[in-house]
Amino acid sequence: MININKVKTYSLKTRLSKVNFKDFAKSPAKKKSFVSFYGSLPNILKAKDLRCVVEAIVRAHKSKKAVIYMAGAHVIKCGLNPVLIELLKKKIITCICLNGAGIIHDFELAFQGKTSEDVAENLKDGKFGMGKETADFLNEAVSVGVVQGFGLGQAVGKKISDSRLPHKNLSLLYNAYRYNVPVCVFVAIGTDIIHQHPSFDASMTAEGSLRDFHVLVENISGLNNGGVVLNFGSAVIMPEVFLKALNLARNLGKSVKNFTTANFDMIYQYRPAQNVCLRPVLSGGISYYIIGHHEINLPLLAQAVIEKI
Repeated sequence: MININKVKTYSLKTRLSKVNFKDFAKSPAKKKSFVSFYGSLPNILKAKDLRCVVEAIVRAHKSKKAVIYMAGAHVIKCGLNPVLIELLKKKIITCICLNGAGIIHDFELAFQGKTSEDVAENLKDGKFGMGKETADFLNEAVSVGVVQGFGLGQAVGKKISDSRLPHKNLSLLYNAYRYNVPVCVFVAIGTDIIHQHPSFDASMTAEGSLRDFHVLVENISGLNNGGVVLNFGSAVIMPEVFLKALNLARNLGKSVKNFTTANFDMIYQYRPAQNVCLRPVLSGGISYYIIGHHEINLPLLAQAVIEKI
């Protein structure tokens, strides 16, 4: 039989406690400013991580280090272009990376102020992705722009800039072109609706996307000692491309370490965890993984950064 009276105890005051009342949230109140609201968040777990990401971006901006923003197209469909455009205007984001669907939704917003079709409904009779204007505009932009020596992002940004699209001020690519921020577009052949159309030129698309890969490698060099990489919602393409671009930069003799990476997504994903958060900073740096919806997290992050700057 055990003798419970022999249990050893110690004073609670000598024990490490990971939660302190000094880090608690402040009580909600009416008519708070954003600064007051942001300051009222607890300094615990992901609220603490969010603050760390904000501070890293602010430091990178002030020290003129790269802030690379990578994203899946869902961020554009969530109505977040105005948030990103403001970060472009204030020269906070220094490079944007998108997948092929990103330029599709961005163009459709510029063209008609709306995007995102009903896939299930249109798939029934083969109408999915068969919008004429989207394919004609983007495939022509690529074919013409790549011949002129541009990468994919610059080719599309220039064509939107040269056009009379009624809502082009909503376009992320147009504003990036306007403010001279590189946009790198990485395409997987067959994944995008415009690949179904006869106007699609696979060779021009591949060449333009490769040029954008080289642009990304150049921008990654600016991460050293203080830069920031953000990935919003890209589960496969951006994490894979970023890892190879980082490796190539290092292979070419660039020192790229001691930077911050942060992945924002609605669920925990393997590749972003490995290729954005873990592997890139093993030789120096820090990473964060924050789970939540983009339409909440991105405006919150951006507003906090702008207030700090």
